[in-house]
This record gives sequence, C-alpha cells and structure tokens, in this order.
Amino acid sequence: MKLRTFFVEDNATIRENLVETLLELTDVQPVGYAETEAEGKAWLTDPHNAWDLAIVDLFLRQGSGLGVVAACQQRQPHQRVVVLSNYATLDVRQRCKELGVDAIFDKSNEIDALLDYFMEMQ
Repeated sequence: MKLRTFFVEDNATIRENLVETLLELTDVQPVGYAETEAEGKAWLTDPHNAWDLAIVDLFLRQGSGLGVVAACQQRQPHQRVVVLSNYATLDVRQRCKELGVDAIFDKSNEIDALLDYFMEMQ
C-alpha cells in the first residue's frame, strides 16, 4: 500500500529532492505540498483530502510548522505527522512531542532514520 504523503516545505529544492528520494526508496504517493502554515493547515484539516503521512518543516515562508502540527492534533488514528527540520534541538523535539508529532528528524543527519521510519510504516 502506498503512503499518501503531504509535504509542508517552502524550499522547492529540498522538497523536490526529498520527494525524488522517497519515490525511489520507499512506497510513497505524493498527494500535494504547502509552502506556508495557512496552506498546510487548510489542506491537512480538510476532510475531503486523503493522506496517511504529513512531513512538516518548522520554518516556513509564512508561519510555522508548529502551527501546522498543532492543527493536526485531531487527525485520524492512521494518519501520522513527521517533522523534518534543521532545528531538531532537544527543546524543539519536546515541543513537537507535546503537540502529538509521531517522529522528528534532523535534515542534516537523520535522513537514513527517516527512511527507516518509512520502511517500518509499510
């Protein structure tokens, strides 16, 4: 089963490289992306949009990924939210856990761990 994945990432190069890597190495089906907090919250909370996984960056062109994560607290039990950020400090990790994030990965050195997480989900 393909994981319907939505990306909240404002850097087009990072987003495209991430999607390309995940398509090559995992069983994902990209269903869309957002570059701002408002776009991400609107898409992920719309009951007409089907998704299994959201990958959220914390620093966006407008707003914060933390706002996106907070908006997803009432998601369906099968839906997971993952934070992928260059700012995965201990404080940020704790705040993400408080908001119900399923996992958090550092962009700079935990991409392999993210791929392992995908493999576990499938």
